[in-house]
Amino acid sequence: MDIWKYFDITHKKHIFCNPMSQNKFEELFSLLDLKPGSKVLDIACGKGEPLIRLAELYNVSGIGVDISPYFLKDCKKKKNERVPSSDIKLLEMDGAKYSPEINELFDLTMCIGASFVYNGFIGTIKALKKMTKPNGFIIIGEPYWLKEPDDEYLKMSGIKKEEYNSHFKNIDVCEKEGLNCIYTLVSNHDDWDYYETLQWWSAYNYISANPDDPDNSELLNKINNAKIEYLLYGRDTFGWAIYVFKKQ
Repeated sequence: MDIWKYFDITHKKHIFCNPMSQNKFEELFSLLDLKPGSKVLDIACGKGEPLIRLAELYNVSGIGVDISPYFLKDCKKKKNERVPSSDIKLLEMDGAKYSPEINELFDLTMCIGASFVYNGFIGTIKALKKMTKPNGFIIIGEPYWLKEPDDEYLKMSGIKKEEYNSHFKNIDVCEKEGLNCIYTLVSNHDDWDYYETLQWWSAYNYISANPDDPDNSELLNKINNAKIEYLLYGRDTFGWAIYVFKKQ
């Protein structure tokens, strides 16, 4: 099954494609207080909600990059409906291959929940730092371990323990790269439950509405395994935070 089709189906009901509430996002956006015309880059922008919200709030210019043709379609629809005259460009490509124009730097760079684009958290920090102006913002969404992961959880999920840090370590790694952590948003159980269970709902809806799709068997298997994995282990083991940094 095409991975981007899978994400499109399972995130059909989501506004933000990560385990963070809309209220917390709104609080963060209001705190940024960006100047009109500020330049924003969102790598792996997903369905584009953060970028579109910032354009609505502050009239920023921006670039959203995502490899999913499904999500980019959603992005373009949102832009045309909500900020049709904004200077927002949307690029369908691998975020790791995106390169700004010569000497182009951004007031805000983001990669929320997609550090795999740059082969991990430290790679994401280094990449965004290069594209951000001095005193600019860098926002990264990244998981962390709430506790020592159970071996069975690692086996079920396919995650390696060393792939992720503690919450403290995520901040420490960035500050050793010359960034100042100025704010964090941390997901709670409600945030996680909303994010995970909405995927179950969307998947079952899709199967009911498209009974002849040959991918249904794989889709059902994936979502049922994800449900068991989350309820048995992930809910109490895997954390998520959005980190806001200032480049010194």
